[in-house]
Amino acid sequence: MERIKVMVVDDSAVVRQTLKDLLDSDPAIEVIAVASDPIFALKKMETDKPDVIVSDVEMPRMDGLSFLRKIMETSRVPVVICSSKTEGGSDNAIKAMEYGAVDIIQKPKLGTKQFLEESRVEICDVVKAAYASRNRRRVPLPPIHDVSPKLTADVMLAAPGINTIIDTTEKVVVVGASTGGTEALREFLEALPEDTPGIVIVQHMPEHFTAAFARRLDGLCRVGVKEASDNDTVIRGRVLIAPGNKHTLLKRSGARYYVEVKDGPLVCRHRPSVDVLFRSAARYAGGNAVGVIMTGMGDDGSRGMKELHDARARTIAQNEESCVVFGMPNEAIKLGGVDIVLPLDRIAAEVLKSAR
Repeated sequence: MERIKVMVVDDSAVVRQTLKDLLDSDPAIEVIAVASDPIFALKKMETDKPDVIVSDVEMPRMDGLSFLRKIMETSRVPVVICSSKTEGGSDNAIKAMEYGAVDIIQKPKLGTKQFLEESRVEICDVVKAAYASRNRRRVPLPPIHDVSPKLTADVMLAAPGINTIIDTTEKVVVVGASTGGTEALREFLEALPEDTPGIVIVQHMPEHFTAAFARRLDGLCRVGVKEASDNDTVIRGRVLIAPGNKHTLLKRSGARYYVEVKDGPLVCRHRPSVDVLFRSAARYAGGNAVGVIMTGMGDDGSRGMKELHDARARTIAQNEESCVVFGMPNEAIKLGGVDIVLPLDRIAAEVLKSAR
């Protein structure tokens, strides 16, 4: 397979070099060009044709949002936004998703070996997912280059018992999504009424960006939406978004569901991990849970979905036609953990029906 050709656009020479080094370390990726601002990038694109563009939002001469709109109008090359974690940077990154960016990564910074390795894994996976989204998945999925063991949810909590008994009748909804998920979740949540059962969501997104994402959804939806904090109660009419760089687990104390937000290693190459959330829901909610897995590359959530299914929860997957990348739902379907496959615009109604 030919390597994925990437162009990096950022006004910081350090960031450009760091991203180039991280991406070039993956045998499936090649950085073919770098540019210090969008004007240079557009000029280079006349001769160098990238498969994916990784671009900053805040740059001189032309801002990243204007650059993104121009790309969407002309070449339609998938764009990954590489943004700082500042409030302004994160808000602009979320706005870029509305304008057509495929995903968000946080600007890498020099730090510990573990931090750079985790950044490398996450950044390379996002670029591969962006490439897979091109032409609605009519390109071969690039291989995932593993350099370390891929951990499962076992590192966070034990698997649910076979005969888990849940004596509460309150329903809870757990949702997992990745590439393409920001807009899919918006459509899903906008269709829900104010008294919807409590929802906990893992959307693969970097630290600090989930708060901006939750604020955006809270202003659009009838349900309340907030970034989850440790010990938040899961209640009707409220959606909790797992914070970036933290695992979020569903727990139960008597009839009360709440979330535990905690540190831990990458699980299925992600933190937060859908598998961790789904396993915890299988363990503590069982048949009172409704599980939904949406668009995204990879297999995070597939094992947890099977555990939810085996615990008698209702499980729903987004169909291929409405996915940006049909990876996570497809893996869950192949494992036998999905009860029903639906287009995005029918998932909200099914969730409400299943949660009665």
